[in-house]
Amino acid sequence: MEDGSGLVVVDKPAVLTSHDVVARLRRILRTRKVGHAGTLDPMATGVLVCGVGRGTKLLGHLALDSKAYTATIRLGAATTTDDAEGETVTTADPSAVSDEAIAAGIAALTGPILQVPSSVSAIKIDGKRAYARVRAGEQVDLPPRPVTVSAFTLLDRRGPDLDVVVECSSGTYVRALARDLGAGLAVGGHLTALRRTRVGPFHLEHARTLPELEESPELSLPLADAVAVAFARRDVDADAATDVSHGRPLPGAGLPGTYGVFAPDGRVLALVAERDGAARPVVVLAPASG
Repeated sequence: MEDGSGLVVVDKPAVLTSHDVVARLRRILRTRKVGHAGTLDPMATGVLVCGVGRGTKLLGHLALDSKAYTATIRLGAATTTDDAEGETVTTADPSAVSDEAIAAGIAALTGPILQVPSSVSAIKIDGKRAYARVRAGEQVDLPPRPVTVSAFTLLDRRGPDLDVVVECSSGTYVRALARDLGAGLAVGGHLTALRRTRVGPFHLEHARTLPELEESPELSLPLADAVAVAFARRDVDADAATDVSHGRPLPGAGLPGTYGVFAPDGRVLALVAERDGAARPVVVLAPASG
């Protein structure tokens, strides 16, 4: 299993922070070298990608720019946090809101949009997280930023609750979609449930719960498999493998973006990116001394 290095895809439970999950994995896998990519809020559940051992070197390079969620939006109340954990600031009766108005509101929030992030987001303002400023009693006004909501689909309407599916770009706040949908309908809205079903190429069906991992403490994807799933692949001969393991560039192969280089025996050697006709190491995963 390549010295226990690779990725673990966790089905994060509610309440726990992403940092809590990492701490649990460190105990389960008996290693300190664990990190996570694509943070999930404590109230959210679902796909959390974690790196183990040399797999932590992949985390900053994974293409996690598209995500998918199932969520429940409650119409009729706006909150300070845009979710059920905040204090209610306005209420209204949503029973008169028509299905057609909801469909139009969802359509207006689909595609390329400018979104004001939730004030309790982890975005930094002058070096301090927005949520920390809010908790300290400060007024936080974040500027809108472009995001893409590629799908926003209503699955079911249950009284004031809307069950939806959202597919979106990284940096999109589903809480803010709930807030803006409720505001557009003039009744207010907030998020009551959020489950991430996919991040990049990693899906919920790949994920395991913490109790399952405690029962069977194994990687979801060993290092070579993780790179093969998340990046384009280039296989090289023994001489080129030696060059890469020493951090030397290879002749370019015309592949776009960051991709994985594999030795003849199937080991993953490095992530590389091409520049000026050469494939230069971004991170060496199997150094010559290793």
